[in-house]
Amino acid sequence: MSTPSHKEHKHHAPRTIGCMVITCSDTRTPETDTSGRLIQQLLKDEGHHIAAYHLVKDEPAQIKARIAEGITDESIQAIIINGGTGISRRDSTFEAVDAMLEKRLDGFGEVFRYLTYQEIGSPAIMSRATAGIIKGRVLFSTPGSENAVRLAMEKLILPELGHLVKALTK
Repeated sequence: MSTPSHKEHKHHAPRTIGCMVITCSDTRTPETDTSGRLIQQLLKDEGHHIAAYHLVKDEPAQIKARIAEGITDESIQAIIINGGTGISRRDSTFEAVDAMLEKRLDGFGEVFRYLTYQEIGSPAIMSRATAGIIKGRVLFSTPGSENAVRLAMEKLILPELGHLVKALTK
């Protein structure tokens, strides 16, 4: 008997995932949150459901509170955060997220930075994009720029989202 390929695993993955989108920004408003809207649109275009959307200041307590809400909501299987992953004094999303993860998906950040390096060169090293598992949910944290969001969503998150959620039910 042969081992199922990754394509077979994806074939059995759920087609619709309930998602929470969180934008972390000290300056954006719901009207100017183009990256948050882009994430939501790309998810919807793939047939996923936006169960919740939040715009929060880049404050660890606010970020953690929204994640805590998401992991208790049965309609949410994935949390996608954008913003606050840089190295400035105010960028604290990574610390908030990393402290809550039960398992890290180091490959996400590594491949994201590699793909970013191919596009913009050495500034890619400043990204602290990360992903992992928390209470049976998959969580992704990306930079807040539209280009970074599009790259993460199209090249990494959307192709594997159903597969990851399926793997969490095993």
